[in-house]
Amino acid sequence: MISFYTWTTPNGRKVAILLEELGLAYESISVNLGRNEQFTPGFLAISPNNKIPAIVDHGAEGGPLSVFESGAILTYLAERHGRFLPAGGAARYKTLEWLNWQMGGLGPMLGQLGYFEKFAQEKSAAASARFLAEADRLLSVMDKRLAESRYLAGDEYSIADIAAYPWAVTASTFLAEVLAERIGTKPALLRWMELVGSRPAVQRGMR
Repeated sequence: MISFYTWTTPNGRKVAILLEELGLAYESISVNLGRNEQFTPGFLAISPNNKIPAIVDHGAEGGPLSVFESGAILTYLAERHGRFLPAGGAARYKTLEWLNWQMGGLGPMLGQLGYFEKFAQEKSAAASARFLAEADRLLSVMDKRLAESRYLAGDEYSIADIAAYPWAVTASTFLAEVLAERIGTKPALLRWMELVGSRPAVQRGMR
């Protein structure tokens, strides 16, 4: 059994998708960010960076194991269960390349764009322009890659796609006011979103 600590964010949905894809038994534990539940001592013992998602794998070798950071969780679960991350060779490193691209680029930039466009009390035209340009650049990188490859890491669906998909959905829904027109000019990205979004486990994880 896996205890899955999450909230309704793209980073939380990444792990939910993989748990569903793997068919694992898990309990979903809400960490209400609006009520600052991420700062409670019990959660900080599992996720010292006070961020979701986090898991505790009660069936891990050697006893219960806690893992925080979505990229680390995806890598751990994929390796433990032998799916969605090749064991070696070029395919493994292509998967890790695009996983880390999402972790270091697409997620943070869309997150900053969302903050300045949706949440900031004081608006900053310079910040909005900066993060809009970077978000569009990253989505263009993604579109170019997907024009060459069925999935981000190659021919096979992987944790790279699982990591990127909830953020692509966020770009096309929550941030549609500023990004929808730009996404509409990226046919390979749209093709990939439809392909990944049609998977039943992805649909369950997004819910």
